[in-house]
Amino acid sequence: MSAHTGKTPNRLAQETSPYLLQHAYNPVDWHPWGEEALQRAAAEDKPIIVSIGYSACHWCHVMERESFENDDIARVMNEQYVCVKVDREERPDVDAVYMDALHAMGLQGGWPLNVFLTADAKPFYGGTYFPPQQWRSIVTQVAAAYQNQRDQILESAESFTVHLGTTDSQKYKLQGGGGTVTRTDLETAFAGLAKSFDTGRGGMHRERNKFPMPSIYLYLLRHWQATGDEAALRQTRLTLDRMALGGIYDQAGGGFARYSTDPEWFAPHFEKMLYDNGQLVSLYSEAYAATKDPLYKRTVYQTIGFLERELTSPEGGFYSALDADSEGEEGKFYVWKLSEIQDILGADSGPVIAYYG
Repeated sequence: MSAHTGKTPNRLAQETSPYLLQHAYNPVDWHPWGEEALQRAAAEDKPIIVSIGYSACHWCHVMERESFENDDIARVMNEQYVCVKVDREERPDVDAVYMDALHAMGLQGGWPLNVFLTADAKPFYGGTYFPPQQWRSIVTQVAAAYQNQRDQILESAESFTVHLGTTDSQKYKLQGGGGTVTRTDLETAFAGLAKSFDTGRGGMHRERNKFPMPSIYLYLLRHWQATGDEAALRQTRLTLDRMALGGIYDQAGGGFARYSTDPEWFAPHFEKMLYDNGQLVSLYSEAYAATKDPLYKRTVYQTIGFLERELTSPEGGFYSALDADSEGEEGKFYVWKLSEIQDILGADSGPVIAYYG
């Protein structure tokens, strides 16, 4: 018997995206991204909720289960808003715009990405995952503010829209123009990044989660090659070493998890993304070319092996991700019991147990 027996499908039932189809039987009256939703918002003078995620996103599934399958919360969303679901893998352009808007609000990005827009699609508020009671409160309060404090909301929306229209040079206060990047630009960018270095554990910031962010370390490698600044190389090598030797890297099967849930690169959030691993192959390849460190070479070959073995389809294309959940439990496929390590490694298990705690 289908899990959806007796439920009424919403507009997403006509879509092809696996992520949108996962939401096709929510009580939320979801629209796909497009003119129909925008025209309805304008005609009914309602704000828009744009909720962005992807099929392998663990917290997207959690928020769906807790909030978007909740009839009471769905009723408020349907009455007060036009609700739009977006698959970020299908519409990375839409995701990029509203992720940039969230950053402009001073908030940390992530998925699910939930953004509130005016009826003409200008963002004015947003966030990522919200627990159900908080989400219920937010959608109620924002709807009331949209009716009673419209001028303030429109003013905020206009300022964020202006931000979205600025160039990267303007946003990051780079002096070079016409496609020319000066030495001063490089030094300014590096100095800004260096303020956020975790010089003890690698990575950026001293926060509870650690993300690989390969574009930063590609930049630092090239900055070191262009300027000879050893601080850039030191931070890059520290970060690459800690990632490759930590729990964020699959020491048995190769490939990197999305991020670590602690500042030590130890306990991963278990989903594995194609685009993360593709960028990390490039990063570790350039790092090996620059340093000849055998750890980086091994990491490249193991990660390519993982991509070929687990993310390549029979037709020769690539799958975009591996879900964090197995049999409804996050990380079940990847987690080892002490007895399993002892059985497989026998007398050699001691160092592994000591290293990984």
